[in-house]
Amino acid sequence: MSTIKEIVQEKYGEAARRVRTGAGLPADCCSKTSCCEGEASASCDPITSDLYDAGQAGELPEKAIAASLGCGNPTALAELKPGETVLDLGSGGGIDVLLSAKRVGPTGKAYGLDMTDEMLALAEENKRKSGLANVEFLKGEIENIPLPDNSVDVIISNCVINLSGDKDRVMREAFRVLKPGGRFAVSDVIVRGEVPAEVRKSMELWVGCIAGALEEMDYVKLLAKAGFDAIDIEPTRIYSIEDARQFLTGEGLDVDAIAPLVQDKFMSAFVRAQKPVGCCAPGCCS
Repeated sequence: MSTIKEIVQEKYGEAARRVRTGAGLPADCCSKTSCCEGEASASCDPITSDLYDAGQAGELPEKAIAASLGCGNPTALAELKPGETVLDLGSGGGIDVLLSAKRVGPTGKAYGLDMTDEMLALAEENKRKSGLANVEFLKGEIENIPLPDNSVDVIISNCVINLSGDKDRVMREAFRVLKPGGRFAVSDVIVRGEVPAEVRKSMELWVGCIAGALEEMDYVKLLAKAGFDAIDIEPTRIYSIEDARQFLTGEGLDVDAIAPLVQDKFMSAFVRAQKPVGCCAPGCCS
């Protein structure tokens, strides 16, 4: 049986191939799309649509926008400063890395970390087209970040942490690589309250950024356990019953029965936290 990681790699690899070839999705994508199925998803998926304004879209290669499979716009909320070093966990086609590189400027650095070869190839293509020199894409897993301790000012991520099967390790790794005073500033899908077991157990919905989402207070607890403070979760989009129908249709579930039960339970949110200023080693403030 395939693991969560293998399924995520397969789905995101296919998404990257679709973007690079211009294949898009079937005509009925709006009835069964998930947030990781290709360039057409951004036009109809309630999670991935309308995340970047026209000004941001105009700054970047078209394929970087097409491969945007996130649930928010972390670069717009992270308050990046010139000269900072930024790491994007699960960087995909590179849109948030490229936007971050522009904000931190030539004296800063923007890293993107992804485990999928096809996405990394697409990101490198987008980097070349952007002409930005302060960008580096790394191959690896967000549970094992290939960067030294205390090396990053800001960690961003866009609807990726919820896909991990070991979120506790992701938080600990993020804490490890951040400098003292460093900021955790990610967009993610969050759950408020109980969710039907049928939704939780569906692998397809996990890869679609729904089933793997953490409950709000569990997210706070994991960040605190890793050593973070100043934790805040700000909802950016709360999904309606019609959005829920789009998530669930085509997944072999009883949509009419389940949709009312997930009404307003899922939301995209901006999650902020900070590594304490006096903390210079993993676990020093747990």
